Amino acid sequence: MRVLLIGNGGREHALALSLAADPAVDQLIAAPGNPGIAAVAELRPVAATAPQAVAALAVEVGADLVVVGPEAPLVAGVADAVRAKGIACFGPSGAAAVLEGSKTFAKDVMTAAGVPTAQAATCRTPDEVAAALDDFGAPYVVKNDGLAAGKGVVVTDDRAAALAHAESCGQVVVEEYLAGPEVSLFVVTDGVAAVPLLPAQDFKRVGDGDAGPNTGGMGAYAPLPWAPPGLVDQVMAEVVQPTLTEMRDRGTPFAGLLYVGLAITATGPRVIEFNARFGDPETQVVLALLATPLAGLLYAAATGTLADHPPLSWRDGAAVTVVLASAGYPTTSRSGDVITGAEQPGVIHAGTARTESGDLVAAGGRVLSATGTGADLIQAREAAYRLLSGITLAGGHYRRDIGLAAAQGRITLP
Repeated sequence: MRVLLIGNGGREHALALSLAADPAVDQLIAAPGNPGIAAVAELRPVAATAPQAVAALAVEVGADLVVVGPEAPLVAGVADAVRAKGIACFGPSGAAAVLEGSKTFAKDVMTAAGVPTAQAATCRTPDEVAAALDDFGAPYVVKNDGLAAGKGVVVTDDRAAALAHAESCGQVVVEEYLAGPEVSLFVVTDGVAAVPLLPAQDFKRVGDGDAGPNTGGMGAYAPLPWAPPGLVDQVMAEVVQPTLTEMRDRGTPFAGLLYVGLAITATGPRVIEFNARFGDPETQVVLALLATPLAGLLYAAATGTLADHPPLSWRDGAAVTVVLASAGYPTTSRSGDVITGAEQPGVIHAGTARTESGDLVAAGGRVLSATGTGADLIQAREAAYRLLSGITLAGGHYRRDIGLAAAQGRITLP
């Protein structure tokens, strides 16, 4: 099988490693890729959000399967253009990807499907935002209605900060705050059949103890030893299947990766958000534990044969990934600082680049992540932080508490 992977971030590097390890994959091409992906795939240039350019590249390389990593190409309709060429594509249509592209649309789908979620109001003016903040009270949750690369959400007790974020976004969704530990559940689906992957938990705030502003994600771990028994089955029955049915009924079936972001509240799991692709950095830990070959699974979803795919198998133990960010992130990010030690197995590239002289340098906010595995979360954490200790990046910073509370048994349910 010849596979074309679209994207250039940490999620795509993790996908590339798993795809390259699949015996069914004869050739892996990534576009545009990154220096880490270059070790396992042929890199080709492409404008990832240009549907016809991606489709033309898929034809040129003779791809049997195209895997679209990021959300922006999906919302732009890249998967539609690839499928129009008769090539299997893992990723939802542009119409279905609006499930991530618009928070208002997602809420409308959830309401129609009876999915448990937070109460919310779509606001277009400062007066509407102010009224919604007063209705729901603190902590205030304000979400950019459109794509924001994982940084469009503000959760704060500061009403002025909530108002300022809304003003900077334009149209926003203001929600009630959902109290309880969060869970990320990836579901592979062909629009009808659906297969859940291992639940994970990520860390959105920049600092230890969940201090500071939200980021695109500073680390993740799996599995979740504290998760309620039957959680995945409950979410599949109460969230995933009703959502897939509603999307089919609307004439926009969702086939690809449905990311379900949840809060485990006192009244049970409730949806915080839907995404239309694998999450970053959760992909790093989930795929580190997946023993089933990835390409075959994604091809089954892309060709409508997921119901016939064998049950998934998982490796024993746990995985932890910790993100190393550049100086100033998330407010700003500094590029050009030289990175050393990133050639170690388990290091996933995200915002990196090569200079003309061959140096590896930072080229984004979240520069790379170190993924460790072990018999349990304690050992997996030790492995991840051991990897980080061998990496140098001027001004680089990372959280030191990824997975710590879970490893110490300190997470309690409401």
